[in-house]
Amino acid sequence: MRSVCIVGASLAGLLTARALRAQGYDGRLLLVGEEFHRPYDRPPLSKDFLKGVLDEADLALEADGEDLDAEWRLGVAAVGLDAAARRVTLSDGTFVEADGIVIATGASARRLPGTGGLAGVHTLRTLDDARALRHDLASAKRVVVIGGGFIGTEVAATACDQGLEVTLVEAGKIPLAGVVGAQMAEAIAALHERRGVRLLRGASVTALTGVARVDGVRLADGTLLPADVVVVGIGAVPNIAWLEGSGLRLGDGVICAAGGGVIRDKGGAPGYDESGGPAGEKGGGTLAPGIVAVGDCAAWFDPALGKHDRCEHWTGARQRAAVAAETLLSGGTARPARPRPAYIWSDQFDVKIQFVGQARHADTVVVEEGDPADHSFLAVYRQGERPVAVLGVNQVRLFSRWRRRLETAV
Repeated sequence: MRSVCIVGASLAGLLTARALRAQGYDGRLLLVGEEFHRPYDRPPLSKDFLKGVLDEADLALEADGEDLDAEWRLGVAAVGLDAAARRVTLSDGTFVEADGIVIATGASARRLPGTGGLAGVHTLRTLDDARALRHDLASAKRVVVIGGGFIGTEVAATACDQGLEVTLVEAGKIPLAGVVGAQMAEAIAALHERRGVRLLRGASVTALTGVARVDGVRLADGTLLPADVVVVGIGAVPNIAWLEGSGLRLGDGVICAAGGGVIRDKGGAPGYDESGGPAGEKGGGTLAPGIVAVGDCAAWFDPALGKHDRCEHWTGARQRAAVAAETLLSGGTARPARPRPAYIWSDQFDVKIQFVGQARHADTVVVEEGDPADHSFLAVYRQGERPVAVLGVNQVRLFSRWRRRLETAV
């Protein structure tokens, strides 16, 4: 393998490039990115960057003086892939052929239908998104956040800290329940309400009001929430449309084996190995030679879950990049290490929230240290007697010990 093209120049792409070099690859290395920016850190966009505590230089992911001996094609998007030829077609009409292809195109923020031309309506995924939102918040008084995931709750906390009137609209029973479970999600919701966020649960948005600029959010029960700024945080969709017709299997992301090798599209043929195991295993699922996928766009098979899993979190990209590089360089023969439990963190107000594992596997959850009412506690989730997840809220040291325990037990 003398040439590798990494399609996607953000965290997952950069980490895979580093891993390739660290594992001895010394051939041509090309990174293609749709954004004009060099790789930057996304988690601070909804927190310290939005507050103005960090500037753009602080977000840089590349170390001072770092040299990967790579070519960069920024501001150009991939629009097609011929998997058999390993040829990537770009939006400027050119194409790239390489011995190895890394698909790392990430995901895009899901948008609220019918809000395209209305000023003051924001999603938050990119640096440009964060710039625009920070500018609008500077002159706003009332903010409505739609969606109670991590982006929604972080933006709500940041805006509230800036003295703005914030309403958080959650379609489900409670924000973050899908991640940490309903019982512990109540503690996080209480934090927001005590700090001044107005939380509306089980609320459905039917329309945004305003002519050229948004001035309100209408709910299904007829309630109108006045708003100077609306932030839509209703999830993300993998950037895989450019792979239609490529010969790769697509679903909720690019379907991959456990080591990141991309599965060929068998068109639902009988005997296809849904586990995405090594070539020929259990009846004929095969890998596309010389192609791996990593990051938010990639759905890797997780043996612990027994299904393909698209991990959208920062630590997922960090853990999988080296494995994907090894898979690519070995021709798909490398046997990946068992995956570690998913780790997530979030800073909201002056509280650090850390979570590792899978809450949905638990029969019980018990607070073993601190008190949720004080916004400082540690909770352990168990399936029978076995710990399967841990939540720490302002319990960094104790959480770190529990996280190591869970990772060792895998």
